[in-house]
Amino acid sequence: MLHQTNLTVNAAGHLAIGGVDALALAAEYGTPLYVLDEDMVRGRMGLYAAAMKEHFPAGSRPLYASKALCCKALCRMAAEEGMGLDVVSAGEIHTALAAGADPAALCFHGNAKTEAAIRYALENRVGTLVADGPEELERIDRTAAAMGLRPRVLLRLTPGIDPHTFKAVNTGAVDVKFGVPIPTGQALEATKLALGLEHIALEGFHCHIGSQVFQSGPFRLEAEVMAAFLDQARRETGFTAKVLDLGGGFAVAYTPADPRPDLAGMLRETGRRLNVLFAALDYPAPAIWMEPGRSIVGDAGVTLYTVQNVKTVPGGSTYVALDGGMTDNPRYALYGARYSAAVADRAGQPEDAAVTLAGCCCESGDLIGENIPLQTPQTGDTVAVFVTGAYNYSMASNYNRVPRPPIAALRGGASRLIVRRETLEDLTMFDL
Repeated sequence: MLHQTNLTVNAAGHLAIGGVDALALAAEYGTPLYVLDEDMVRGRMGLYAAAMKEHFPAGSRPLYASKALCCKALCRMAAEEGMGLDVVSAGEIHTALAAGADPAALCFHGNAKTEAAIRYALENRVGTLVADGPEELERIDRTAAAMGLRPRVLLRLTPGIDPHTFKAVNTGAVDVKFGVPIPTGQALEATKLALGLEHIALEGFHCHIGSQVFQSGPFRLEAEVMAAFLDQARRETGFTAKVLDLGGGFAVAYTPADPRPDLAGMLRETGRRLNVLFAALDYPAPAIWMEPGRSIVGDAGVTLYTVQNVKTVPGGSTYVALDGGMTDNPRYALYGARYSAAVADRAGQPEDAAVTLAGCCCESGDLIGENIPLQTPQTGDTVAVFVTGAYNYSMASNYNRVPRPPIAALRGGASRLIVRRETLEDLTMFDL
């Protein structure tokens, strides 16, 4: 079932992505192939930028969470559509700068930043660093002191909220690897430490409650907890935050059974709640930052594969072996992520089979999914797996020495490569 508005069946009966024939894309660029609907990506980026300007305090802005899909083209799109960039490694910083991004628009995250990574960020004038705790505050302070700098810093806090999402992507509870807990009193102590460090300019606070959040309720609760903490910190230290970063976590619908999140409505309701909270506390409203990633690129992505063989076990499963797998999409192997798919050659026909999409790696766990409704597949067919724009390319590997696929972006009915296919020579370029 085609559950996305940018997926259609054309006159030839083929799947079309953003109006472009999927079989034509497979023929031009080969498979496996990541396909990204650039028009859809830019539309989502514009939605966030416009909603935050309308519903949030002055100076608020969205930052594209580049870990969802990081390449130079995405960094350029974000800048062109009015977004900053959330980066979590020296590699993501380098990619953003290579794309021509304004370093002042970068916000550097991560729970285990090395001194080398901090130095790289400071050398390149990254706008804001997010300190994950007391030790990192002191590491940033020492590094900045040695360089004669005083960077803008946010302190990452954990608000103690369970957004009722999957455990592997729940980051807002107290007992997680990220941030400094508010409920234990450690957040206030870390704030006092930050304010006492000479080479840190504390600007405010950061938090993130998790991913795949479908309703605004968890974000509104996050806003309440954080507003209360900001008020407490002001009363006990005299510090007034200029920035409050609420992180990301907006969901996408991976299958037809998933609800469709109302992103504009969620932003509107969260912004209104924040405005009410700060007015009630008589607190100068800080600029609000948010970090959408998956909800911008997730359902804009489709991966195309070629069927290599079909095997049916009597009384068991039908295995559809593809020319890709966990090397380009490890999410099912990692945590059982669900997907929907279609045979692009016959996308308008009924889904009359339930299959296991099996990858090409020498690994029994190399699957894209099980019991996936599909048109009866044949060897040589092109299979399209939907909603693969986030955490597929960015988590891809060369397991079994398999080269990573290219990315083709679609805009205005035309396609272009934004990441080339890896070659066999690429696989040995670092070998000695």
